[in-house]
Amino acid sequence: MPLTLLAKEPKPQEVDSLGRKIKTGWNFGILPSIAYDADYGFQGGVLTNVYYYGDGSQYPEYIHSIYFEGAYTTKHHGIFRLNYDSKYLIPNHRLTLDATYLPDAMCDFYGFNGYQSRYNASWHQWNKNSAKMSVPDYRSRVFYKYKRDLIRVAGDIEGTIYNNLKWNAGVGVLGYIIDDCDINMLNGKNVYDPTLDHQKALNPNEDLLFEKYKTWGLIGDDEKNGGWHPYARVGVTYDTRDKRQGPNKGIYTDLFFTYSAAFNAAYGQQATAGYNHLQFNFTFRHYVPCFKDKNGIDRITFAYRLGVQNNVAGRSPFYMNNYMNTLFIQRVYYEGLGGGNSVRGMMANRILANGFAFANVEFRFRVVNFDIGRQHFFIGLNPFFDLGIVTQPYNLDELVTIHTGGAYTSLPAIMADKTPQDKYSDYFTSNPADVYMPHMTAGLGLKIGMNENFVLSADWGMPIDEQDNAKRANFYVKMGYLF
Repeated sequence: MPLTLLAKEPKPQEVDSLGRKIKTGWNFGILPSIAYDADYGFQGGVLTNVYYYGDGSQYPEYIHSIYFEGAYTTKHHGIFRLNYDSKYLIPNHRLTLDATYLPDAMCDFYGFNGYQSRYNASWHQWNKNSAKMSVPDYRSRVFYKYKRDLIRVAGDIEGTIYNNLKWNAGVGVLGYIIDDCDINMLNGKNVYDPTLDHQKALNPNEDLLFEKYKTWGLIGDDEKNGGWHPYARVGVTYDTRDKRQGPNKGIYTDLFFTYSAAFNAAYGQQATAGYNHLQFNFTFRHYVPCFKDKNGIDRITFAYRLGVQNNVAGRSPFYMNNYMNTLFIQRVYYEGLGGGNSVRGMMANRILANGFAFANVEFRFRVVNFDIGRQHFFIGLNPFFDLGIVTQPYNLDELVTIHTGGAYTSLPAIMADKTPQDKYSDYFTSNPADVYMPHMTAGLGLKIGMNENFVLSADWGMPIDEQDNAKRANFYVKMGYLF
């Protein structure tokens, strides 16, 4: 009688190298989209992130990720986003698809070239207690705002050149619809009374900074209402990270070019073909493990990110210069520089120029790991230091010459003629070197993670310089790590 040996089929892996139970199949849940951002206010809505892990052999990497969020904030900012991400839909390629609509009734605008544009907190910080505000200086709570709706549709793909070296390509369109702030909508039931020193209603007759920039010729008629900009980008990445979300070791660096066209302007304005332009981006991220516990879990990681975005050909409209290009859409916001998505603690869009550079440095302390039911959680602390700087400033006199057809050739001249009640020194510094001064912030972050991929982040940051409103700390509650 022949002897037959039957090999026992191995059981699927149940725990990873750190002893944590591996997630398999579909994992999803609907959560309230509750957050806070110093620049956008309190946020309320709903979100869901659906992950598919298959048999778990690649955990904590997922096979498919589908993310949806619909929310609105107390500062009249909306978020409507659908995102898909996978490394397996197309074998050996990573594919990301994103469709986002971001209406913003009060988008931040602090002028051009960072510190060259003076910031005056008393012009917009309203308080009903007269002891805490200077009535003669106060102008409007939305003095540094304008109305901007952003529509973003993007598709990005990544393939392998050799091992950790990847090629990248993407196409998409950015649609901007821009206008002055709608004062009547923002006032609601509040009625402006010029006889009162303190009131919630906004003065509809007060020229905001955005309106002044149009009057001075710094923002032209062909860009003041926005436009639609299809784009294409190509680049390369080098990635040795141990995981995509919250890595503990490895390097991620990318280099890419983005060509943006301009085929029409919003609201039927004249064509914006003069704003076809080419931008260059380079970022370098490094994650250095500093300490492991006796179970092999990384407890302290040093992480930093360096980046630059410059315009290398053509002219870009002002509203696209605070959009940080990226190879993959992973977050809602890509605003820069300033705010919770670039230089934490600084006012959103404080640096607006043709080109900029930035740095984010932090220590990531993994304080505790624990399980609730079948879910794996951790709590971490992240002290950080951020920095941003202008690398390609606007030539303000050149803008005035272009937008006035040569009728004016300098900014002081047109300001004196158009708005004699405003002094040049109220809005701009006289020292050209101020343009290149670094904007710096420091702060502390709290991270609460679930199953390594779902991370709730709370960051508190404060600017160092008075011209970045150093007396006011900013707080953000968001999803995921900054980088």
